[in-house]
Order: sequence, then structure tokens, then C-alpha cells
Amino acid sequence: MLWQPSLPKDYLEAGPDRLAERIAARRRELGHKLIILGHHYQTDEVIRHADFTGDSLKLSQLAAANVTEAGARFVVFCGVHFMAETADLLTPDEVAVILPDLSAGCSMADMANYDDALAAWDLIHKSLKAEGWKGRIIPITYINSSAAIKAFVGKNGGIVCTSSNAAAMFEWALAGGTTPRKKGEDIKLLFLPDQHLGRNTAASFGIDVEKHTCIFDPRRLARGEELGGTSPDALRRAKVILWAGHCSVHKLFRPEHCDEIRAADERKPKSERTTILVHPECCKEVVDKSDLAGSTEFIIRTISSAKPGSRWAVGTEVHLVQRLARAAAEKDVHVRILSDCQCLCTTMYRIDQEHLCWVLDNLAEGNVVNRITVHPEARKWALIAIQRMLDRSAPMGAAPAAVKAKRPALVD
Repeated sequence: MLWQPSLPKDYLEAGPDRLAERIAARRRELGHKLIILGHHYQTDEVIRHADFTGDSLKLSQLAAANVTEAGARFVVFCGVHFMAETADLLTPDEVAVILPDLSAGCSMADMANYDDALAAWDLIHKSLKAEGWKGRIIPITYINSSAAIKAFVGKNGGIVCTSSNAAAMFEWALAGGTTPRKKGEDIKLLFLPDQHLGRNTAASFGIDVEKHTCIFDPRRLARGEELGGTSPDALRRAKVILWAGHCSVHKLFRPEHCDEIRAADERKPKSERTTILVHPECCKEVVDKSDLAGSTEFIIRTISSAKPGSRWAVGTEVHLVQRLARAAAEKDVHVRILSDCQCLCTTMYRIDQEHLCWVLDNLAEGNVVNRITVHPEARKWALIAIQRMLDRSAPMGAAPAAVKAKRPALVD
């Protein structure tokens, strides 16, 4: 996590309404030179200032598509660090991408660093070679990862994925990735950093995740456990090697939360029962007990098109669920969060009006603070990994697919 200096008292003592007024004034002053992006998990106070809202990749693509047209010089990304990195990758070099609070990181992205990935890559290959294995490993990284990890993946013939297109990227990799798979060739995937999205996607291809996946945990390797807690035999049998990472928000949703809803609905007519809709960053046990699982955009579209009178329990970040619930209530659609615990993204929550006002004041005065830049060497390979994904993805705005449908495994 990067260190964010404390703000001057003026920002901390100003009330929400006064801050909103100051932000609006600075936006008018900066005009077309400024674009503000707001991730779905932001608070309403921040979202109201955004020119565009969406998930991480969509926002970066929107920034890239609009900065040239608008002549923008500054993109303020109200999200977390890896999102600002992606925006920096996809926008022209002369555009400054700014993160209002440098300490707004992502615990999942932080669970996979470049040095650990290099060590894992070498250890895994060494172990498999000792077992007589002669296949290929193709790495895939979730968009929720650092630019350095994206570069590692790109340099090693891999690809980036989102929760919307993970299945398509799995299919590409299982088919051989950049080099078509030869008949009988064994392809293994290394999926970073979210083990749950990796496991859920593997299961959707019919892969027996109990037998044919294993977990590499760099923390266990650091404690002296061989192969990060897995074994040579498990690696040999694995079709997908999962990195030991997770989302701190989605891990809070548990199978018993689904069970409680099912028990409460047991005596109700079918028309009054609750549909459980979750994000695939939830653990497989939760996804298996849900009715639907899909990306943030899939969740939003599903609730937006829900029939009046329907009831939904949604397993994703609380600020998004609350906004969905308010909008849905106007159409007589009942939405609640799957768990009553406070399932919020605490690092995203660091972005607030105080920090947004501070960066805009600095921009208006000619100072660029909190600029996020990606090293040129990392930029090269990270962009290659991202471009491989974009070349195989539906156009921005196309309806994302759910992840629960079974797909044929591309194995002999």
C-alpha cells in the first residue's frame, strides 16, 4: 500500500455539502480538461461527481475513448490503485491519471506480487519437469491485479481476464493460447490472483476442481513449505493452478447465508421466493448454492430487468447493492444484500469528497498530485496481455454472460 499524506484541516473540517460545492466549482473551472471516473463500489457522495460509472476495465476504456475526443488532460479515477494503473495503460502518455488517495489499494491485487510470481513460475516448472511433464503452462490474471503481474502474464504468453469474460479467456488458453494446442498436448493454466473466480470458471468447464486444481500460496512458501503448500503430485494432476488470493468483500458471503434464505422461503409460494444472485469472486460453495452468478455488470443488468414483485438477495459490495435496491424499489422489485454483515470495500472507501476536492484544487492551481504511472517495460507487456483479451472480448457494453453455465472442457 502506498502512503497518503494527511490532508490540510480545511478539507477535514468542511462538511459534505460545502465539499460538494467546492468540487462542482472546480469541475466547472477545469471544464473539458477533466474526466472523473467512479467505480460501482464508491459511496453515493463520490459517485454523484463522476462523469462515468462502471467496473474497472469499462471505466478505463471509457477514459481512453473520451480523453482524445474531449481534449482531456486529467483523469481522476475514484477507484483503487490497480484500476488507475489500467487507465494509465490505456490512455495517451500525456494524460495524467490521478488516484485521490494513494492508500486506496486492493487487498486481492496485493496478494500477488511480481517477485512471488517469478518464484512460483520457476518452482512449478522445475517440479513438473522432475515428474517428467512436458506440457505448457499458460498464465491468466484477473484484471484486479497490478500492472507488474499483467506484464508477467503478457511476457509468458498469457492473458488478462475480467469476471465477464473469464470463461472466454479460459477457452483461449486451454486451446493453446498464442500457439494452437497440439493433439495430446497437456495445457495447464496458472490463474492469478483470485482463486475463487479461477475455481468457479474451471468448474463451469466441467473440470473436477477437487481433483484437477491445486493452490499455490506464496505466504506458505515464505514459511518454508515446499511449492507453496501444494505437492508435486497435485501439480501434475492439476489442470488449473490457483493462486491463493481472494476478495476481502466477497469472502464474507458464506453458504449458510444462502441456506438461511432458502429456509425462510421454504413455505412461501414460488412467486414470493428470493432469487440469489452473486459475484463469482464468492467462494464456490456460495456460487453453487446461488441461482445466478456473474460480473458486476451482469448483476446490474439482471436487477434492472427484473420483473415487478420479484425478490433478490445479492452477494456483492454493499454500496452497489444499496443503489440497486433504491432504483429497483421504484419498480416494485425487492433487493437485499445476501449477508447482513457490512460487506464494503474498505480500501475503496478511502476515496472520499475530501480527497477528491484536494486533488481538484491542486489541478486548478497547476499541480498534479497522486499521479499513477506504469513503468515503460511493464507497460509494454501489460498492454500485450490486455490487448490479447480485448481482441477476444465482446464490444464494450455488450451483455456479459453468467458463469454458472456448464461448458465443455477443452481437454482430451
